[in-house]
Amino acid sequence: MAKRKTLSQWRWMLRIMGWWYIPLIGYVRPKLESIDDQKAVLSIRLRRRTRNHLKSMYFGSLAVGADVAAGLHAFYFSDELGVKPSFVFKSMQATFHKRAMSTVFFTSDEGDKVKELVLLAQQTGERQNAFVTVEATSDGESVATFVMEISVKIK
Repeated sequence: MAKRKTLSQWRWMLRIMGWWYIPLIGYVRPKLESIDDQKAVLSIRLRRRTRNHLKSMYFGSLAVGADVAAGLHAFYFSDELGVKPSFVFKSMQATFHKRAMSTVFFTSDEGDKVKELVLLAQQTGERQNAFVTVEATSDGESVATFVMEISVKIK
C-alpha cells in the first residue's frame, strides 16, 4: 500500500491534470477543499470564466465540478492501492434546483462505493460501473444534484 498523499499534494495533482491532460478543468480552476476515504469536496468560484449571460454559474462549469468531484475518489483509491485506473463517465443525470449566484461547492460522499468499485475492477480485471451522487451547493442551499455513472477498469 502506497503512502497516503496530503491535501496539498492532491491539490497539485488536480492543477497538473487541468494544465496538462484536461484543459477545461484548468480553465475553470476548481479548488480541492478536502478529500478523505468517504468524502471529496471541491469548489468553483463564480467569475467571468464560469458565469453565463444571466450572471449565474454556467452549466458547463457545473458539469466540470460534478465530473471532478465524482472522479477524485477513483484516483484517490487507485493511488492508495498502487494501481493505475482507466475510468470514464458513462452517463450523467442533472437536476437543477436554483441558479448558482456565487461560489459552488461540489460534494461527493460515496467514497466507500467507489473504493468497492476499484477493488472489484482490480479483482476481476474487467470494467465495472456504479452510480455516484454529487451535490452542488451555493450559499448553503442546494443548486443541483448530479448522478454520475462511473466506469472503472484497472490497467
